Amino acid sequence: METLESELTCPICLELFEDPLLLPCAHSLCFNCAHRILVSHCSTSKPLESISAFQCPTCRYVITLNHRGLEGLKRNVTLQNIIDRFQKASLSGPNSPTESRRLQPQRPYTATISGTVAGTVGGGGGGTSGSSARGSPATSSHSHPHANHTNHTNHVNHTNANHSPVVVAKMDPRISCQFCEQDPPREAVKTCVTCEVSYCDRCLRATHPNKKPFTSHRLVEPVPDTHIRGLTCLEHENEKVNMYCLVDDQLICALCKLVGRHREHQVSSLTERFDKLKAYQVSPGRVSDAVMEASKTSAAQTLENNLTNLVKRNSELENQMAKLIQICQQVEVNTAMHESKLVEECDELVEIIRQRKQVIAVKIKESKVMKLRKLAQQIANCRQCLERSSALITQAEQSLKENDHARFLQTARNVAERVAMATASSQVLIPDVNLNEAFDNFALDFSREKKILEGLDYLTAPTPPSIRDELCTASHDTITVHWTSEDEFSVTSYELQYTIYTGQTNFISLYNSADSWMIVPNIKQNHYTVHGLQSGTRYIFFVKAINQAGSRNSEPARLKTNSK
Repeated sequence: METLESELTCPICLELFEDPLLLPCAHSLCFNCAHRILVSHCSTSKPLESISAFQCPTCRYVITLNHRGLEGLKRNVTLQNIIDRFQKASLSGPNSPTESRRLQPQRPYTATISGTVAGTVGGGGGGTSGSSARGSPATSSHSHPHANHTNHTNHVNHTNANHSPVVVAKMDPRISCQFCEQDPPREAVKTCVTCEVSYCDRCLRATHPNKKPFTSHRLVEPVPDTHIRGLTCLEHENEKVNMYCLVDDQLICALCKLVGRHREHQVSSLTERFDKLKAYQVSPGRVSDAVMEASKTSAAQTLENNLTNLVKRNSELENQMAKLIQICQQVEVNTAMHESKLVEECDELVEIIRQRKQVIAVKIKESKVMKLRKLAQQIANCRQCLERSSALITQAEQSLKENDHARFLQTARNVAERVAMATASSQVLIPDVNLNEAFDNFALDFSREKKILEGLDYLTAPTPPSIRDELCTASHDTITVHWTSEDEFSVTSYELQYTIYTGQTNFISLYNSADSWMIVPNIKQNHYTVHGLQSGTRYIFFVKAINQAGSRNSEPARLKTNSK
């Protein structure tokens, strides 16, 4: 039967011939496969009817088409009749695929991701069901559309064995009918593998009556749409993979082998390739351990080792991902904390500015009151002088108007003396008036504060301080170290570290040996005197500048105590 089935298999789709065409070279080809060959030769600007010839996929003979195209080729009726009888014999025989699947033990359905159902609906030689492309009776497992299709679980389990699952996921508990017009659609009760559609009970009765050709459709328990359609070719849209290229080590479709870049490559059926990779998985109840070990191929061992390494790598990646997620969460927490701190600090600055504004405004008002009080006193003095001089002018004018000689002589002398005295005394006639409108010793200049505010930013670690060798002094048991820092304003404190110099040139390794270092913390000045040192000994000194953002070390300085 297997030999006969291979003779009845199309060289393109690797399925039993359907509507076979008899080519002039005596080979046969499915009508749909021939149509796909023409489509693959057709460009966007070239109609399908313009294709007048194509090569036979078996012998490369050039088939010339007339004006009718593929319809002009003869149907291979004899071959179709043989296929029909073969399918009936396969259905009724005790060793038929249907009977074999029925006798297999059932297991619960498990859905897998990334093409684990490709074997269910893929091309023929790869352990696929021909019902994915057409309703072939050879793959039908029921004679009534509402029959209980218990063999579905075995079929899917076979699929899971053919394609190693990457991730196992639970099946969606509710699959909706894809044919319902109501919203929301009813829950599906069956999925037609042939139609690749899930139906509710009502839509199933309407679309699949108990008559041909629907009796050959394969109905299974509801499964997601992605698990029915299977894997498609990456190079040819809507073409399902049904071969395995041994040269490029990848899944391909029939068009890839016929007209694609895999045309000259050696290919294998999916079933053959699968069996070769899984050859070591022999039933332990029937074969001894030695035979099982001998049956393992190098490819299977490589695959198993790679799978083990991949699982280990996935575990490491999961741990790494968990750490990264935890770090991301901590970043979110730190960001929120810094944002809150920023708002708090800026609010404090604004409050300080507001308070200082009020204080300075009060000082301005006090200066204004004092200034106006002085000016008012000066105005009063001027008014008093003006009144005195005006009265004297009036008296003098009246004396000048006197016609009586005796009276004039009596008052003229007195008035003349008073006018002379008033003219000579500027303090009496014109008082001392301060005409300066500006505030004494008072000016508003916030340029320094503005520069500080413009430089407002994150606090960073201070720049490394610099030890001034020329300023450092030493005695027989003390050394005074001086240093400078470019941003003393941001430094909270200094830390002095020193140790005996042993001639090492690698200061980093010497610095890392923390046990040998003496540390003087919390220094507020730019100098420090170290006591109790050995005479005539060379020491290495580091100065660390510290603030809330961090710390930085100076370059090392080698200083020596004096000899006694």
